[in-house]
Amino acid sequence: MSKYDVAVIGSGPGGYVAAIRCAQLGMKTAIIEKYNILGGTCLNVGCIPSKALLDSSHHYEDAIKHFEDHGIEIPGEVKINFKKMIERKAAVVDQTTKGIDFLMNKNKIDVFTGVGSFKDATHIVITSEKGEETIEATNTIIATGSKPASLPFIKIDKERVITSTEALSLTEIPKHMIVIGGGVIGLELGQVYRRLGAEVSVVEYMDRIIPTMDAAQSKELTKAMKKQGVKFFVSHRVSAVTREGDQVTVTATNKKDEEVSFTGDYCLVSVGRRAYTDGLKAENAGVKITERGMIDVNDHLQSNVKNIYAIGDVIKGAMLAHKAEEEGTFVAETIAGQKPHINYNLIPGVVYTWPEVASVGRTEEQLKEAGVEYKSGQFPMRALGRSRASGDTDGFVKILADKTTDEVLGVHMVGARVADLIAEAVTAMEFRASAEDIARMSHAHPTYAEAVKEAALAATDDRPLHI
Repeated sequence: MSKYDVAVIGSGPGGYVAAIRCAQLGMKTAIIEKYNILGGTCLNVGCIPSKALLDSSHHYEDAIKHFEDHGIEIPGEVKINFKKMIERKAAVVDQTTKGIDFLMNKNKIDVFTGVGSFKDATHIVITSEKGEETIEATNTIIATGSKPASLPFIKIDKERVITSTEALSLTEIPKHMIVIGGGVIGLELGQVYRRLGAEVSVVEYMDRIIPTMDAAQSKELTKAMKKQGVKFFVSHRVSAVTREGDQVTVTATNKKDEEVSFTGDYCLVSVGRRAYTDGLKAENAGVKITERGMIDVNDHLQSNVKNIYAIGDVIKGAMLAHKAEEEGTFVAETIAGQKPHINYNLIPGVVYTWPEVASVGRTEEQLKEAGVEYKSGQFPMRALGRSRASGDTDGFVKILADKTTDEVLGVHMVGARVADLIAEAVTAMEFRASAEDIARMSHAHPTYAEAVKEAALAATDDRPLHI
């Protein structure tokens, strides 16, 4: 029987990063993955393929709507080769997952293919088509991730009533895609197909889209996506989804308590994700699973069994790949006897629509609810020379700072490339910068980043330079 210092169950961003860090710290490490390809949801049917389609569809939209403004004329009609677009997405995924294979080999991590389940707290049974194999592990890290959630009355048939997984590999462009859920995944995939010519209707239970983010971001993104032709139906409670042939009907109740229906050829169910612990047999190791299928952990990310840890989507907190990565590193260093830390308040959230949306820290709504006195500085992207040069004038940067100390408490952005720009805010907040600190930093001109400086100036003493 093979013995390991650490066994990692699940090879998504949290799992494979945990395995790499354990190996770097000198531990004999194994990683167990139920599928034949490493990388988990993010690399195979999540973050990476969705960004590939977002970029491809963005290029197409630019060609048909914006090239002419730049003096670029294309003779004849610009056409979509949707099959090739999907093939490119698959090639990007393949290249990325092969990169994980390389990293496993480089770090001498043993890879096991099959379903990992606990025999007891130190033994894991790996079940595959070839049979069963058992390994022994002094420590185990559970990183089994999540699966798309649904509503009890919806039957996902994976043909016309689909999840994000199927939406990434359609064989045709929908005529009318009804998206249930106005969160990150629904908006990103909805925008992909709207750009490609589909009618898109987003049906959201809450009174606004991206409801966990700052209300100003929700308002700005709604305005931008409406201009792009996406239709929004907020404060709508879905009660039924039915299919007849190639037609799907979604029934909902609006805020006036009126029953309304939407008919399309595809329905994307995007109501969040659920922790995935199926087949883990955690009870054999004494690990407790909550009613929601999650694993309770302490501040060291230990389960109730001290040598078994859990990270990523199977524990509380935002279901984000980079959060899982930080936790994977954290657990590896904890096992090695180090004293790492994670500041959960400073894990950024991003929506990869266009304009992009990015946040870190607390929102205005959270500060008001907590009774924190704050000041706010906001600067519109349309006032930047860089934004006008590129034609990306939607959006803003908003900085929230403590009214007394001027420490930055939250930064919220909508605009071009803010998914990358948010790192400046994370860095500043990690070092507990004040709004004045950011305002006094030189920002290259012309850049989108100047909006951060201007918002800081607005928050410091209401003195932005360009509005």
